[in-house]
Amino acid sequence: MKILGIDSSAVTASAAISDGEKTVGEMFVNAGLTHSQTLMPMVQSLLKCSCTDISEIDAFAISVGPGSFTGLRIGIGAVKGMAMALGKPCIAVSTLEAIAYPFKSTNAVVCAVMDARCNQVYNALFMAENDKMERLCDDRAVSIDDLFADISGFERVIFAGDGALLCAKKAENVLKNVTIPLEAHLYQRASSICALAHEKFCKNGESALLKAAELMPVYLRPSQAEREYSQRTKSLN
Repeated sequence: MKILGIDSSAVTASAAISDGEKTVGEMFVNAGLTHSQTLMPMVQSLLKCSCTDISEIDAFAISVGPGSFTGLRIGIGAVKGMAMALGKPCIAVSTLEAIAYPFKSTNAVVCAVMDARCNQVYNALFMAENDKMERLCDDRAVSIDDLFADISGFERVIFAGDGALLCAKKAENVLKNVTIPLEAHLYQRASSICALAHEKFCKNGESALLKAAELMPVYLRPSQAEREYSQRTKSLN
């Protein structure tokens, strides 16, 4: 199965093509530009450089969240458009699982963290051992203090994701069991989206596939605009 995977869930953006377990090509940008500027040009360049016609793609994979509200909408909108035009299925992947995926052979607890602001992070914990990952909790929005309490008993914890440096700095005088990967492995990448989508399809078959119209973002909490509107409504009442 040829999969075109996209991630636009944070400040970075990436696109990749896989064929089975092989990564055919990948492009990654961390230039601070909006995803509406970078995403589709990346996809076009990737298809051209890998000599792949978009009609050869069997399924489109996308990180559906958690993450940036705007980024998720741009990425999911792009995938919906391509999948709908070609009549191809989609595969939804957790952003946090994609962050943790490169560390599955590390024999450690992988703490995938994305900065959710207001002293909170989007987080999931995974036990990575023998080239396998076991989920220890669902994707969640959690305070940094509560997260530290959850991971304090583990022997070794790897922080990864755009919230990793923030958490590591706050953990300096609290936790002694934390490691941070090199920047090249810090952020989620579309190649992990493709790999997880492939595994999901191999495990679940057709039930892993979604129609373009069924693809929806996973936010975990209301957007800032929704929170502010709710607060204004409460104050008026």
